[in-house]
Amino acid sequence: MDAPVQIFRDELDSTCVPGPCQPSSTSSSWTLGWVDYDSNATGNFEDTQHNHTSISPSIPIIITAVYSVVFVVGLVGNSLVMFVIIRYTKMKTATNIYIFNLAMADALVTTTMPFQSTEYLMNSWPFGDVLCKIVISIDYYNMFTSIFTLTMMSVDRYIAVCHPVKALDFRTPLKAKIINICIWLLSSSVGISAIVLGGTKVREDTASTECSLQFPDRDYVWWDIFMKICVFVFAFVIPVLIIIVCYTLMILRLKSVRLLSGSREKDRNLRRITRLVLVVVAVFIICWTPIHIFVLVEALGDVSHSTAAVSSYYFCIALGYTNSSLNPILYAFLDENFKRCFKDFCFPFKMRMDRQSTSRVRNTVQDPAYRREADGTNKPV
Repeated sequence: MDAPVQIFRDELDSTCVPGPCQPSSTSSSWTLGWVDYDSNATGNFEDTQHNHTSISPSIPIIITAVYSVVFVVGLVGNSLVMFVIIRYTKMKTATNIYIFNLAMADALVTTTMPFQSTEYLMNSWPFGDVLCKIVISIDYYNMFTSIFTLTMMSVDRYIAVCHPVKALDFRTPLKAKIINICIWLLSSSVGISAIVLGGTKVREDTASTECSLQFPDRDYVWWDIFMKICVFVFAFVIPVLIIIVCYTLMILRLKSVRLLSGSREKDRNLRRITRLVLVVVAVFIICWTPIHIFVLVEALGDVSHSTAAVSSYYFCIALGYTNSSLNPILYAFLDENFKRCFKDFCFPFKMRMDRQSTSRVRNTVQDPAYRREADGTNKPV
């Protein structure tokens, strides 16, 4: 979900004379400039800058391979999720409307993978200023829309489990659609700002083009730190705290009550959907916690520029993007309705034959014109 990468090699290859050194990177997102170089660089730091061997040349190739898989699986999988929810009436539930919103955000961000892969391989941004703004804005939209949607899914589950009477009025597909629209409008406060601030800039030291948020050079460090802290608080800490509270209350409720509804079948469905949402939320948090922590630590302190640190940074970024391709797989394995609809779409002929066969067996058994013989055969009356 989410954060284009900075070409770390540019930072290592660049030279910086003693004195103020302008931060620079080829990132196109909120992870911009996680290596913010200042005037207090030590001798060891400068040695690291000139150590060209500290970055393995295989890193861009590995990242490109990962992004290619994320692009194909994420775009196809999330598009299939959206199609299934639109195509099948039984899938238009409140929870699935939120899942549709999450799939749309994930599908959108996977379209940026080819551009980011090219940036990795070329060590420069070759797509111009307009595409730079678009990629940056998509990144921020995806980041905020995804976590806000997951938060609302958790609140929705909390209401369904702990307040079943209120859920009848609140948990409707129409209200879920309205909430989704509000989520995108709220995310626009950041997405539009990213469009305005985003742009390309040619670096004087390497002559390469970078795509990044263009803060004023004079106040760059402060704006950079401010942005990273805001993202960490509003796109991670607050939503995750709300999610934790919701699921803590739900777990207490599920442990104290054996039957949540009047029907065992409805109760099983309620617990199944709650488990699905919990897994999706947990996977998201697992995938995005490392990069959020990494960026926050860099903004507030000093990050080692060792090979291990750089490799960890790339791994964290790739892990975050990988999340965009995992959700469709989770739906297919954890939700019978999604699994059935996926099979119906991918193998329509086989599913049609299975339904016809099941229908014939049912009609034969229940048809009063037949009687069941002792040998197990059905014969006309």
